[in-house]
Amino acid sequence: MSLNKDSKSSIIERYKIHPTDTGSPEVQIAILSERIGQLTEHFKIHSKDHHSRRGLMQLVNRRRRLLDYLKRKDLDRYRTIVSQLELRK
Repeated sequence: MSLNKDSKSSIIERYKIHPTDTGSPEVQIAILSERIGQLTEHFKIHSKDHHSRRGLMQLVNRRRRLLDYLKRKDLDRYRTIVSQLELRK
């Protein structure tokens, strides 16, 4: 259940900070959000897939840690990415 190369590169293009950016917190959060969305759709069909549910919880926790890091380091960037991705915070 990973992202294909085209969708991943389009996400990187949309959220990058500088031309060679592939690993900033914003890009990582956006990629994780896309994977979380895909897994959420998967669970609408496969409700008893508990092994993948564990992976989903790991992704959600990783995104939460990245958001907390960004909030500590740069509040404006945090607010921007939360509003762009339409996360609840």
